[in-house]
Amino acid sequence: MPRVRTHRSKPPAGFDLVARTLDEFEKKMRDAVSDSHEGKRKAETSGPVFRLTSERSRFNYDAFYKKKEISRDLYEWLLRENYADAGLIARWKKQG
Repeated sequence: MPRVRTHRSKPPAGFDLVARTLDEFEKKMRDAVSDSHEGKRKAETSGPVFRLTSERSRFNYDAFYKKKEISRDLYEWLLRENYADAGLIARWKKQG
């Protein structure tokens, strides 16, 4: 089987600050996706996936906007590489 090419560019400086947490989210996501879905409704199986996606996006949002731990370059790279949901973060930034 041919090697799968990833289009990931080299991460900007500061990625090592968030890499461990993002790896933990990835492991939890794999577990949620591979969890047995027999006897469950569709909403019961997709709920944990949506929750983890929201938590991962919230982590990136807080790290950039609230705690100011990561740079704008790293934040934009995380959005571009789908480590966070840009649409969801846009809703959090709006007032009301």
